[in-house]
Order: sequence, then C-alpha cells, then structure tokens
Amino acid sequence: MSNTNQHEPQQEPQAPEPISEGEATHLASQWTLMWRRFKRHKLAMISLGLLVIIYIVAMFAEFFAPYGPWEYSRDYVHMPPQQVRFVSDEGFHLRPFVYGYEQYRHPVTRQFQYDVDTDERYPIRFFVRTGRPYSVLGLFETDIRLFGVEEGHVFLLGADPLGRCVFSRIIYGSRVSTTIGLAGEAVALFLGLLVGGLCGYFGGAIDDLGQRLIEFVRSIPEIPLWMGFAAAVPRDWTVTQTYFAITLVLSLVGWSGIGREVRSKFLSLREEDFVMSARMIGAPTRRVIGRHMIPAFMSHIIASATLAIPGMIIGETALSFLGLGMRPPAVSWGVLLSQAQNLRTVALAPWLLLPGVAVIVTCLAFCFLGDGLRDAADPYS
Repeated sequence: MSNTNQHEPQQEPQAPEPISEGEATHLASQWTLMWRRFKRHKLAMISLGLLVIIYIVAMFAEFFAPYGPWEYSRDYVHMPPQQVRFVSDEGFHLRPFVYGYEQYRHPVTRQFQYDVDTDERYPIRFFVRTGRPYSVLGLFETDIRLFGVEEGHVFLLGADPLGRCVFSRIIYGSRVSTTIGLAGEAVALFLGLLVGGLCGYFGGAIDDLGQRLIEFVRSIPEIPLWMGFAAAVPRDWTVTQTYFAITLVLSLVGWSGIGREVRSKFLSLREEDFVMSARMIGAPTRRVIGRHMIPAFMSHIIASATLAIPGMIIGETALSFLGLGMRPPAVSWGVLLSQAQNLRTVALAPWLLLPGVAVIVTCLAFCFLGDGLRDAADPYS
C-alpha cells in the first residue's frame, strides 16, 4: 500500500505574529513600564546624565581639579577668573590658552588689583603631568591631571583670599556635599522604613507612639533643630567624625516625612490578599514586610527619597555656612560659601559665590530627576 502523504508538499513554519504595542505594554513588567515612561521625561533624563557627571567628577576630584584643595600662592590673592581664549594678537590658536595677570596695589584702597598681561600666554595642556602625585581610590599613585599649564597658573573661576583655586575647591567640595546628601538620606530612609513600617503593620499602641514621635519631630522647624544638634558636635573632632555627625544630624530630622508615607502605605497594603496569604501560611513578619510589602511600593520610595536629597544638601550647606557643620580643613560647598559672608568680600571677589551655583544646579537636577521618577512610579496612570 503506497503512502499517499509521500508527495505532499511540506508546509513552511509560520513566523509568529508580531506583538502589538498594547500587548507588549500588557506583558511588560512594572520596572520596564517605569523605564519607558521615565525616558519620555526629557528634563529627568538630562538631570540623570548631569548627576552622573557630577558624581564621577566628585569621585575622581584629584584628576579633574588642576590644583589641590590647599595649594595656595600669595601672588594670586583674590585673582579674578581667567578667560579661556583661542584668539590672540598673533591670530587663531588650536590649543586654548589663558593670559597672565599683572598684580599691583590700588593707591587708595591698597587692595590687590590685576590687569591682563597679553605678553604672558600660557597654553592649556590636557592630561598633563604636574609633579604632584595623588592616590586614585587608594589603588595607585599618579600625577596626571585632566588639564593644566606648564608655567604660571590657570584659575578658571578665580582665587580666594589665600590664593587658592576656586574651581579646584568646588570640585573637591562636591565630594563632601553630594555624598553627605546620599548618606543622610540613606539613614533617613532606613529610619523611616523602620518606624513607619512598624506603625503601619502592627497599629494600635505602637502606631500611636510612632505617630506622636513623628508629629513631635515635624513640629520643630528644621533649621533650628539642625542648628541645635550641630552645635553639640565637639569642635575638636576630626573631619571624618564631623562628617558622620552631620550626616546623623540631617537624617534624624529628615526621616519623619518618609516614615509617615511608609505608614500610610502599610495601612493600605496589610489588608491586601497577597499580604494576608503570606501571613496565613506562617511567614515571619520580617519576610512579609521585606519580601511582599516594601517591594509593592519601592518605586514610590525611590521617588520620595530622590526628592528629599536636595534638602539634605541644602541642610549641610546652611550648617557649614553658619559655621555649625563642616569646618576647615574640610572642603565643602558650605565651607566655601562661608568665605562670602560679608558684602566687602562679595564686592571685591564676587566669584566666591560660585559654589552656590553648584548647589543650585545639583539640587535642581535632583528635583527634576525625582519629578520624573514620581511620574514613572505610576506607569498605569
């Protein structure tokens, strides 16, 4: 008996039908949907890139800063910013350069004055060896910096009253001011999750006690409370000890807002089916909270924490500006701004206010980033 299927043509396998955009959205995870929505927020994307650059510069400050934070020269006291140029009297130059300054004393005010000396031209070189070695993350030593001059000085943002480079000190100051915001918010987030989670999960007397504590902390204005805690920090502490003390001071004040948000979320989540099921099968409390409840609103926590970081940075800047936070020899944006506390200094050297621009730019970047994360935290809206 012959096989009738022997000469039948074999059917080609059909390609799977393409998934429509609506189906792809329906099948995507929540984090994928958040990323898609976050990318549509242009200001948030720009702010994310800017913050990445800021933290990279802070991490490798020795490489990006042309001078050390304590290098000074008495010949360049209150020297104004040098303009980077490409055109001189001789024509166009491919390599950027700066002109030197001629220093003299004003005959009436006796203050140092500077005139541009076009006879002194200092070419700016990149990846230059300065002869001043430094350690890269404690791994190896090198003396290569991003840019510099072989002769003279290059002060892109001028010099302070001791002849120190303001641009270099702003870069070094970013290491303290930006990381203290992250560290302070991390501690505040931990305290907020702990107190708010216990209040919302157990309720009853624990909730009443926790709410009274949160209301007490929030009833006191932040600046006076910061000042009171910071004033208790001993003056003879090292820079590292003061850094952790100020971080603790900022976090002890900033946790209450997150704690109240976490408590309200826990109150709504503890009656959900997946939480009730985990409790009925005998899951321990820490597992119910850590594996089921907190991940359910982790995106909201991230957005709230990002929006709170600028407050930490401004808090450190304000305390250091008032002399209650970081103190010399520490270098932070608040310490740098403390040099511009009187009108006479600002009138003579207005570039000493430039660390404030760094604070504003960084805080705005965090605000735009937090705004984008807040919108992306609810991808179904």
